Amino acid sequence: MSFPATELTLTLDIGGTKIAAALVDVEGRLVHRGQLPTPHADSDQIWATVDTLVGAALSAAEGRPLRGVGIASAGPIDVPAGTISPLNIVAWREFPIVERVTDRTGLSVRLAGDVVCLAMGEHWRGAGQGAQFLLGMVVSTGIGGGLVLGGAPYLGRTGNAGHIGHVVVEPDGPRCACGGQGCVEALASGPHLVRWARAHGWDAPPDADAKALAEAASRGDSIATQAFTYGANAIAAAIASTAAVCDLDLVVIGGGVAGAGEVLFGPLRTALTRYAGLGFLRGLRVVPAALGGDAGLVGAAALFRS
Repeated sequence: MSFPATELTLTLDIGGTKIAAALVDVEGRLVHRGQLPTPHADSDQIWATVDTLVGAALSAAEGRPLRGVGIASAGPIDVPAGTISPLNIVAWREFPIVERVTDRTGLSVRLAGDVVCLAMGEHWRGAGQGAQFLLGMVVSTGIGGGLVLGGAPYLGRTGNAGHIGHVVVEPDGPRCACGGQGCVEALASGPHLVRWARAHGWDAPPDADAKALAEAASRGDSIATQAFTYGANAIAAAIASTAAVCDLDLVVIGGGVAGAGEVLFGPLRTALTRYAGLGFLRGLRVVPAALGGDAGLVGAAALFRS
């Protein structure tokens, strides 16, 4: 599918901290961007924020043709039903986002998970260009994932495929917020790395977070360094398992914890050499994401390219 040269796609990125809207051109460039904090109030106030952002984007289009609206949302989502139930937006449960945006804009609407859209954005315009079998990950307060297989987004039955954060890597490990046990998210998310470091003697102020932990590791703090190695081992195990199932050629990782750079990526690549032993996995590359906070907006437009 190709775009007319002047056509734009309106995109939304819905998360627990912020909601963003953009207009994306045929080259994957943002020609308009707006963002507002996500209200932690009732459903109507959250929708009013979306409505305001959509209205501003429609005005910014200035009559140029719009292909449709691509929506990247925190999950869980239900693509067949067109609903979203983000864990970090408690007022929205089975919210009919596709119907509401269709009614607001009169445009075709496509929905996918936020990390699927990150993967699609990186595949189109970022660090994943040229890769055909790609896993996108966010390693932050939680751990999320999304798959691009054969150059196209793979959504699965409900739209939640690729949820690598809930791959079990330690069967007797800690309970996870999802209700499971030993998930990689319960071992290697930012808050857990900080808890692990404190439990092993890291002496830091009470408000120290994963960013502070990364800064300590970059200065050579041994406990902070061990914490990132511990987390990297769990992430590498999950990546190796996913890569073996999906025959991946690239993993692109974004998010706050990934911002630690080689503090994370160094031990992660080392661990992968232990876990990814099959011959077809030995060329697997793991790289930082390149598009930052715009990846989901770009990737939501890419939903109309497939």
